[in-house]
Amino acid sequence: MTSISSFDALRDRLSGSLFRPGDAGFDEARQPWNLAIDQRPLAVAAPADVADLHALLGAARSSGFRLAVQPSGHGASSDLDGAVILRMSAFDELDVDVDAGILRVGTGVRWGAVVDALEGTGWAAPAGTSPVVSVAGYTLGGGHSWFSRTAGLGSDNLRAAWVLRADGTHQRLDDDSDPDLLWALRGAGGVVGIVTALEIDLVRTPALWGASLTFDVADAAAVIRAVRDLAADAPASLNVFMNSMRMPDAPQLPEAIRGRSFLEVQALSVDGSADELIDRVRRAGAVQHETTGATSPAALVAASNEPTEPTPGRGASMALTTLDDATIDALVEFRELPEQAPIIGIDIRMLGGALDAPRRSGFASLASAGWLLHALAPLFPGAPREPGDASLAGFVDVLAHAEASRTVPTFLGPGQTLDRGGTSADLDRLRAVRAAVDPEGVLHAGRLPR
Repeated sequence: MTSISSFDALRDRLSGSLFRPGDAGFDEARQPWNLAIDQRPLAVAAPADVADLHALLGAARSSGFRLAVQPSGHGASSDLDGAVILRMSAFDELDVDVDAGILRVGTGVRWGAVVDALEGTGWAAPAGTSPVVSVAGYTLGGGHSWFSRTAGLGSDNLRAAWVLRADGTHQRLDDDSDPDLLWALRGAGGVVGIVTALEIDLVRTPALWGASLTFDVADAAAVIRAVRDLAADAPASLNVFMNSMRMPDAPQLPEAIRGRSFLEVQALSVDGSADELIDRVRRAGAVQHETTGATSPAALVAASNEPTEPTPGRGASMALTTLDDATIDALVEFRELPEQAPIIGIDIRMLGGALDAPRRSGFASLASAGWLLHALAPLFPGAPREPGDASLAGFVDVLAHAEASRTVPTFLGPGQTLDRGGTSADLDRLRAVRAAVDPEGVLHAGRLPR
């Protein structure tokens, strides 16, 4: 166990900050994004530069604690007992090469800043739906986005990374200089090195067009089938999400959605109008509300309605190989049972396209899957946990027969490991890479238990 005096000596060496239990600011610093997870690390450090990271590496090696990089607190999965959390906000470089379509970004930068920087350039970032998720955490964990059918997973767009190895070496690495480490970084980055910056391919968007169609729950099965059928020949330029919403009868909600169930289909084309394709979905039911037309990455972020402050939450995710009629019927029937009311939203994402043929070798892959689903059951203050937990378990049971062999690591829940993100051969390779670059176990095991 590291002594208080050892941490005091480390604090004196850092240009950045170090919080210990009992310090003012420690409780705020240790919080993950999901407040339902109680992280109790030995300390939280906010290094100011690479020199600070070297000092932290040396202290970890001599004192026996482990370092866990958590740029924005997203993706937390355990209590991090015996670890020091690294918050990387000082690593805030952001540079866009508009001519080449390449982004260089520090580990502490969040997607919202990148989206703002790209507005009007004709390029988009392979970013997730939330503006407050860190670019590094998302990309190094795989990352599925609005542009994944067009450009692949976020990790597939990783060209290079500046990595501080456990031995203190800090350098730019790419597929030519270290193909094994780049393979590991694309999906399991946090367990093989401390990344300080990334170089990422942007997505060309010559004519970004979007559509949003809202249907009554009575048409849900037919509309989901129409989207399923569209997936068979949809071009890679078209990306489609569905959102099955069941809103509580809560006074704080707008009257238009309070106590209502509905299905929303959202489509994004990077190459102009896809209205003829979307018309095949439009004809499957009675459209209650529709918006179509030119859009932008900033407009997509604004429409996402993702929370921008930490909150307690829980959910369940699954990648499916197929979405056949029986699975659709079972999901819709399950969705409308009175006891499943704790699940407010089920997100259904069309896969395929570029996801089936990754450009770069990486641990993360959705090539074996056709659909990615996520169910959300919020945690409300004072409400019992059991009904929501039972609903999420039921959601998993309904879909278990169609589960794909792997899912993307950014969709793993608390306590889930990378066993669900790769084959046994992939996991053996990943452990071999980690053993080579971190033989002393300085980095926290994360989702790859030792």
